[in-house]
Amino acid sequence: MPEEIKISLFEVVGSSICVASGDGQKVYNRITTALSNDRCVVLSFQNVTILTAAFLNSAIGQLYGVFSEEKIRSLLKVENIEQDDLALLKRVVDNAKLYFRDPKKYNEAIQEVLGDEA
Repeated sequence: MPEEIKISLFEVVGSSICVASGDGQKVYNRITTALSNDRCVVLSFQNVTILTAAFLNSAIGQLYGVFSEEKIRSLLKVENIEQDDLALLKRVVDNAKLYFRDPKKYNEAIQEVLGDEA
C-alpha cells in the first residue's frame, strides 16, 4: 500500500488562519491529486487557530462533487482538529453531500427563496 500523504493546512496556507476560499482551493488541489491516485491523505489541522466554512467548503466540500463518499471516507483522514472545528467540518460535509446529491434541485430551491436577490 502506498505511503500516506500528510497535508498540513498551516504549511499550505502559510498561516494559522484558514479563512480564504482561495487557500482552501490550494488544499483541495493537493487532496484531489492524491485521491485520484488512490492515495490516503492525512489532513493536519495542527497550529490552525481560525477556520471558516468558506475555507472548508473549498478545501473539502467540493470533493463530494468529484469523488464518492465511500472513497473520501476511506482515503481522507483528519488529525489535530479542535472539537468545534470538527463540528464545523461535519456541517460542511453534510451540506456538500446534500448539494451534490442533486445540485440542480438545490440551486432551484435557493433561487425560489432568494428570488431576484440571487
